[in-house]
Amino acid sequence: MSATRVPLNFFGIGFGLAGLGEAWGFAAGQGLAPRWAGDAILALSAVAWLAGISLYLRYAATTRGAFAADLRDNVAGPFASLAVITPMLLAAAGIAPHAATAGRVLVDIFLVLTILLGGWFTGYWIYGSLNLDRLHPGYFLPTVAGGLVASDSAAVAGERLLAEMMLGLGLVCWFILGSMILARLFFRPALPAALAPTMAIEVAPAAVASIAYFALRPGRTDIFAAALAGYGLLMILAQLPLLPIYLRLRFALSTWAFTFSWAAVASTALLWIGATHPAGHRVYSYLVLGVISVFIGAIAARTGLAISRRQLLPAPAPPAAAAAAAPSPSVPSPATGQSGVPPVAARSSGSNA
Repeated sequence: MSATRVPLNFFGIGFGLAGLGEAWGFAAGQGLAPRWAGDAILALSAVAWLAGISLYLRYAATTRGAFAADLRDNVAGPFASLAVITPMLLAAAGIAPHAATAGRVLVDIFLVLTILLGGWFTGYWIYGSLNLDRLHPGYFLPTVAGGLVASDSAAVAGERLLAEMMLGLGLVCWFILGSMILARLFFRPALPAALAPTMAIEVAPAAVASIAYFALRPGRTDIFAAALAGYGLLMILAQLPLLPIYLRLRFALSTWAFTFSWAAVASTALLWIGATHPAGHRVYSYLVLGVISVFIGAIAARTGLAISRRQLLPAPAPPAAAAAAAPSPSVPSPATGQSGVPPVAARSSGSNA
């Protein structure tokens, strides 16, 4: 009998918590919070990542062809990259400050895995048959998030040249993919409800690029840092008209798409406040840290409730049904894989979501 299906965006839980832990780490570095608080959140992220890896490997081992089909899924596939990006961030933010050598080794291992997986996805997208209407901001994850988080992580681990290389990788992929994703969002039918939370990922590239840049040049608010902040501000303001869409969504595993993106924005805000020290800077910093902590904490609490009710993951299907429902590259699978949000349905290029 097949194990419970574990959708790839399950790894978004650990990723979001890692982003929050990093924000608390920045606050601790500015003397605003105890170091142990950020470490505790990072440890919780590590537990969530380990749980996700264990559950997914069990599912993949008992469901024939599940892993290959998930990777080639044009909707859910990009979320697989979080399985290797998250531990890279955890190694940099949680291990390197306490054990530099161990942190650097782990950063390098997962950085290599991140780049290999990003290269595979890039090649597959070049060679494979993709449908523009299935493109969504989650496509930023393998190479844009992967490259920029790798840059930040390498800089923290003391590998400056590697960090600069990864910054270039992330930025170039952001410029290329960002234009395509915005064109799809501007001119094609609206994303289905299951993928609507991924629109929050639009705020992430500028924020994560800023974090990486500050890791390379601490406290330096030069023209490049200001340019990243300007575009980041535009993407934050662009989220305001989307609030009615977000407020109509029911809680689902896909809700975690909001977490890392806004945690990165909060971290960037903390870094800018720490670099410029405006009047009342401590109040602003505590406000930013408090808001992001309450926001992600509320999503984590709702997730715990869903787990206690066994509503977070889809119920196991009978073997015959599981075989019939197995994801394939030609039919988009539910990128969320949870109750409460309808699965992503295949759409013709002229249909509405």
